[in-house]
Amino acid sequence: MSDRGADVLRPAPHPVPDSAPQAARALVGVHAEALAQAIEALGTRSWHSRYPESPSPRVYGEGAADAGREAFEGRLTRHFEELADQPATDAWLGAEVSPYGPSLRVEYPHQQVDGLLAAAAAAMGPWRDAGAEVRAAVCLDALDRIHAGSFEMAHAVMHTTGQPFVMAFQAAGPHAQDRGLEAIAHALLEQRRMPASVVWEKPGRGEPVRLAKEYRIVPRGVALVIGCNTFPTWNSYPGLFASLATGNAVVVKPHPRAVLPLALTVSAIRESLRANGFEPDLVTLAVEADGEGLARTLALHPAVALVDYTGGADFGSWLQSQAATPARSVFAEKSGVNSVVLDSTDDLAGLLANLAFSFCLYSGQMCTTPQNVLVPRAGIQTDQGRLSFDEVAARLAGAVRDLTADDVKAVELLGATVNDAVRASAAGLAELATACDGQVVLESRLVQHPGYPDAVVRAPGVVSLDVSATSAYERECFGPVVLVVATDSTEQSLKRFVETTREHGAMTAAVYSTSEAVLEGAREAAMNAGVALSENLTGQVYVNQTTAFSDLHGTGANPAANAAYVDAAFVASRFRVVTTRRQL
Repeated sequence: MSDRGADVLRPAPHPVPDSAPQAARALVGVHAEALAQAIEALGTRSWHSRYPESPSPRVYGEGAADAGREAFEGRLTRHFEELADQPATDAWLGAEVSPYGPSLRVEYPHQQVDGLLAAAAAAMGPWRDAGAEVRAAVCLDALDRIHAGSFEMAHAVMHTTGQPFVMAFQAAGPHAQDRGLEAIAHALLEQRRMPASVVWEKPGRGEPVRLAKEYRIVPRGVALVIGCNTFPTWNSYPGLFASLATGNAVVVKPHPRAVLPLALTVSAIRESLRANGFEPDLVTLAVEADGEGLARTLALHPAVALVDYTGGADFGSWLQSQAATPARSVFAEKSGVNSVVLDSTDDLAGLLANLAFSFCLYSGQMCTTPQNVLVPRAGIQTDQGRLSFDEVAARLAGAVRDLTADDVKAVELLGATVNDAVRASAAGLAELATACDGQVVLESRLVQHPGYPDAVVRAPGVVSLDVSATSAYERECFGPVVLVVATDSTEQSLKRFVETTREHGAMTAAVYSTSEAVLEGAREAAMNAGVALSENLTGQVYVNQTTAFSDLHGTGANPAANAAYVDAAFVASRFRVVTTRRQL
């Protein structure tokens, strides 16, 4: 490959404008190597992390965990004063209640919509003109500030989502922060692909025609991020930082039951913007009053050009049909039905342990949690002999039962149920089984939390049913519900997997087989369905986990999501390029 070809694949940094604030210009050099490493990881898809996932004192220092807990407790029962300077404030409100029981009683500023959006739009000019390199460096500075509060964030996420503490620290802290860095790096790479300026020459009979051309990155406008209840940071950071790094202002509208994690996020970003010479109103928090319907109002506002959403299918579909226009892009991750195809295994113990953990993690309240386990009614071959369909269902139930038998240990994996709908699904397994002529193999057990007696904690339940009972397994049963579906054959299992994914969407899929022909058929099925596939996971990697810089979260190729965290399409449509040219 020529040097010129290499330059196209690894475009050079843009010049840093002299007009950019001095503090922000200095950050470009400070963070150049970190951004270069992140961009390199995007190309190699290798393991890369800036933020350590272990909450150990050996990593974060003695006293860090206690300081974070104290900082969280200091937030309770008072105004979130760091956001008091947001524009167009007309009230203070907040009504978060921890899934573990306590009311947080934190109040946040509520904004008048037109004033909030006008302030956001007015702040964009200097941010646009500062250029891609400065924006990326300031965004990384903001992420580092967020990271410094990871222990406080962990408590905030635990007590708004119900995640167990260690999961809250990892998923809402370092893992979310790495997803944010991934978005920043991808945004910077896509902006660099367009050179800042060139001298264009067209050969002629005499002197060549020469033009000087400049290519300016232009943001789309104000971006709206609509947060979800279960993963307020992990699901919000890709869109938030992709939009901010490409020059857009961002309004963050949190779920009413999970405001605090995004308030901490917005506060840290505003602090970074202010410290580096930019208007903090580039990023604002928009909380809603009870029954206000603020997400709809914001999504339809003419100032809003980008919408990022994670949540249920009904509102996501409404956004795609009503808010998406030629002038407004909607990136939506919605609910889906995740399938596991069981054909055969040479490690039954590993299979059972791996799936049981996947079912139990955060009580199945993840968009990536497997729900439908498709098993031939004739059973499967294993290293422990052939198992009938009923024996497979019983073994899966037994693995879940054993993993969650000790309440004290179980709650550190299960967390707490996040809302009444999840609790109703878990408690209604007998009704579900009756409606589909199935059988409850394992009831969803209520687990007593030793530290929070008011928490509703449920271990997954297991229901077996026939493939003909489509009304039961062709919908998402969000939470601790596992459906073991008897099919006529592995071929039918793969066919049903493709059909349910195409019609109802899926974020993940898995297959277990010792047959290379079956595995190849599963790969083909996954491509046809448009969903990522995991094969024969029996160790410490689980189908419902994805890793920044290597795994894409979603594909945009089935109804569960119309975008992927994080690919070029996710960031490149957040900016436009305006060319100016002049004769030389």
